Amino acid sequence: MTDRNSPLVTNVLVVAVPVLDQDRARDFYIDVLGFEKHEDVVVGDGFRWVELRPAGSPVGVALVPVEPDVPAGVDTGVRLAVRDARAAHAALVAAGVEVGDLLLWDGAPPMFVFSDLDGNRLYIVEVTEP
Repeated sequence: MTDRNSPLVTNVLVVAVPVLDQDRARDFYIDVLGFEKHEDVVVGDGFRWVELRPAGSPVGVALVPVEPDVPAGVDTGVRLAVRDARAAHAALVAAGVEVGDLLLWDGAPPMFVFSDLDGNRLYIVEVTEP
């Protein structure tokens, strides 16, 4: 048990996204989404850890190989921040990425869903601060 004055969890470090081909996925996240390579190492008994981050972000996305109980093609629930959702939507459409409609709801920031090369769904949300 933790002390009520001391939080058990203090930060979010990385979110794992299952992919079929780590090299192909890495290239998509870097070349299309603008992520930067944080780590690409082999750890333990041959497990490859590929972690990417948006520039300046302390939180990363790990591209992990699929496993029987960790399939690709899932709704990750991951929300990625952009300064201009309309421009991001247009850029992803131009890059041939599967994107949903740009949502412009009253009281909510502009946002849309898109799928990476393995069908994993992620979300783009416009924020006014980084």
